[in-house]
Amino acid sequence: MKILLTGATGFVGGHVARALRARGARLRLLVRATSRLEGLEGLGGELFRGDLQRPESLAGALEGCEALVHVAADYRLWIPDPGPLYRANVEGTRELLRLAGEAGLKRVVYTSSVATMGFRADGRPTDEDEPVGLADMVGHYKRSKFLAEREALAAAEAGLPVVVLNPTTPVGPGDARPTPTGRIIVDFLKGRFPAYVDTGLNLVDVAEVARVHAEALERGLPGRRHILGGEDLTLKRILDLLSAITGLPSPGIRIPRALAAAYALFEETFTGRLLGREPRATLEEVRMSRKKMFASSARARRELGLRQLPVEPALRAAVDWFREKGFAP
Repeated sequence: MKILLTGATGFVGGHVARALRARGARLRLLVRATSRLEGLEGLGGELFRGDLQRPESLAGALEGCEALVHVAADYRLWIPDPGPLYRANVEGTRELLRLAGEAGLKRVVYTSSVATMGFRADGRPTDEDEPVGLADMVGHYKRSKFLAEREALAAAEAGLPVVVLNPTTPVGPGDARPTPTGRIIVDFLKGRFPAYVDTGLNLVDVAEVARVHAEALERGLPGRRHILGGEDLTLKRILDLLSAITGLPSPGIRIPRALAAAYALFEETFTGRLLGREPRATLEEVRMSRKKMFASSARARRELGLRQLPVEPALRAAVDWFREKGFAP
């Protein structure tokens, strides 16, 4: 099967590329002119130059392909101008789905995010059936992914065989950017995590997320959302696991959310707007922390064969990779 894969130069997409290649897929990889390509060595994929922010550049990307796996997204929780984020995540997705419909593809796998789910105030794990709307989305990243997911579901209703996957928080080796989650690990390794807030995440092994992407090409039900998760962990528990892996101390001070918000405001103002660098903490992250992002993956286990793996080996692999690549001591 010949597949157009977007996002192969990214963290999750790179793992998906290798999972697909291991199953014998012939890959066409959508890359930007500015993309770093060293991570694609050994894949043997055909490169197609295009940019999700410029829909006209995507013409011809699907020619000769039988399937589309759309992983690429602009994943930033802070951005001075959110316009490019919406153009890539929403308009780029809309155009790819339109082209997929014209090409008569046999299957489309769209990588959404658990961020599009409705989380419960009492901390109970959410699932795909929890009511949610655009007003529940905190920040531009979540809103853009919610709108893009709606494009995918609308295309499925119109007859395009689109399967939607919603990874929780992938961890593992290869997070070269790094993502906001990867920065938690790097900051911990650098001793920049003196305190924590009372929140929680669901962590999942990125290799398992990639494997299920390949499974979804064969087993996924069009028009269905599938949470791909691993373990529900409080932030404190994540830091304690990192401490056990590395021998570094875990922070023992829990700070009030109001203090965290004040620090995030300083970071956005001084580091972000005055220095022009990405802030270490954002108000959006603080707002998101009000609800623990715990989630049930029962549907994906049942329909796609997702395995509920312990996350400690993936965290350990991430720590080793960040150290090996010089992100941290």
